[in-house]
Amino acid sequence: MRHFDLAPLYRATVGFDQIADMMDRVLASDVAQPSYPPYNIEKTADDAYRISIAVAGFADEDLSVEVKEHALVVSAKKSDEGQGRTYLHRGIATRAFERRFTLADHVRVEGATHENGMLHIDLRREIPEALKPRRIAIAKPQRTEAIEKDVVDAQSVN
Repeated sequence: MRHFDLAPLYRATVGFDQIADMMDRVLASDVAQPSYPPYNIEKTADDAYRISIAVAGFADEDLSVEVKEHALVVSAKKSDEGQGRTYLHRGIATRAFERRFTLADHVRVEGATHENGMLHIDLRREIPEALKPRRIAIAKPQRTEAIEKDVVDAQSVN
């Protein structure tokens, strides 16, 4: 695999640190991405999204959902309740995991629900008023009669 050095990008740009960091993370990550637990990302409205993660076997207290540094971090660690049990077959994977999702600017987590073995995390993109498109009113020019009258009045004072 090729290694790309992004140091010139850091030196030549100002204010694009997040993009450079994201590219660095993508290029530096291993080829084999973890596939556990499986998840879906769906668009539920124009500015709303939902991440659904299959977390069968985990209770609410075993799950953790945090937002830190433009990333949504979902992790789980199963409590030791299986002690004293003898499994003939153990097909439900309840191993600990941590899954990270990078959030775009102005995306906030609205909430999370755990239902029927699925963890649903609702996200909403909220664009600030300063960044929304706005219509600029076109002003009508002032009437020239008022300007000419002011000029005539100023000359008569002198």
